[in-house]
Amino acid sequence: MNIVSFFAGAGGLDLGFEQAGFNVIWANEYDKDIWETYEKNHPNTTFDKRSIVDIPADDVPDCDGIIGGPPCQSWSAAGAARGIQDKRGQLFYDFIRILEAKQPKFFLAENVSGMLIGKHSTALDGIKNLLKNAGTGYDLSFKMLNASDYNVPQDRKRVFFIGIRKDLNFKYEFPTETFPKITLETAISDLKDAAIPALEFNNTNGENCTIPNHEYMIGGFSTMYMSRNRVRNWDEQSFTIQAGGRHAPIHPQAPKMKLIEKDVRVFVPGKEDLYRRLSVRECARIQTFPNDFTFHYKKVAAGYKMIGNAVPVNLAKFLANSIMKQLKANDKLKKKQNTKADKLPV
Repeated sequence: MNIVSFFAGAGGLDLGFEQAGFNVIWANEYDKDIWETYEKNHPNTTFDKRSIVDIPADDVPDCDGIIGGPPCQSWSAAGAARGIQDKRGQLFYDFIRILEAKQPKFFLAENVSGMLIGKHSTALDGIKNLLKNAGTGYDLSFKMLNASDYNVPQDRKRVFFIGIRKDLNFKYEFPTETFPKITLETAISDLKDAAIPALEFNNTNGENCTIPNHEYMIGGFSTMYMSRNRVRNWDEQSFTIQAGGRHAPIHPQAPKMKLIEKDVRVFVPGKEDLYRRLSVRECARIQTFPNDFTFHYKKVAAGYKMIGNAVPVNLAKFLANSIMKQLKANDKLKKKQNTKADKLPV
């Protein structure tokens, strides 16, 4: 089945769908810092670099599915949470505009759990109604998932909108299957001794990294960062990988940070040398990008941003597999019904 991708970023969602057997024939991403990474890792996908607001629906190829993660900063509970009042939040409407025009069999849209906070309830209900009524209509399924339940070594809660075109006569069911938790030890312990610090001004080491992208941001830690523990043990899952490198979790080689008073913590005295941010490659592993997926950037902050904004590949693959399975089961059922109808006496 052919699909197209909007707000593709580095392509974590796209890669998961490809691993499940879908063909990503066309993708769109407006951030120039990401272009080289996407193109080199998805060489068989036609890549459109315009903003979605400038893309006429006729320029988008016909397809079986549309996937994407409209920008989430405006919905984040940790930020200003302006939601649909923010221009980035309004990009959801352009996603719906394309959906309405192309009418694929299904769509998937991903966003942050901050969409669920009370102040956004009216906007969220409006988006759901627009998705349901796009074109001839879609049966909409909506759920918040934690990536840690789906072979991703990270606590990461995100909401998913999955719609099936009404004429297919079935509603997508989120699978109830989950998987054992993957620990940081399983995910990144083999990388422990090879990480190198970024160059001055957090410029990349480039090809001097023995392992591609295995470099970490240098520089101080803000009072906000030091307000809570940022270390998870080897036998735990990672904190959420965020888009900002300065907010990257601390490597699990370090002991958990010491509480001094409310909202004030310090690195354990005498062990300060153990405290470093996770590297770009370690964050990519935690987001379940494969080792041969290389990120291209000049500033390490751009690497963290690409990875932190991505949908974890394993979670994307899990959902893609379930969509593929349900679409095929529905096709099989329809063929069976048509065969029975053909055999009825005239």
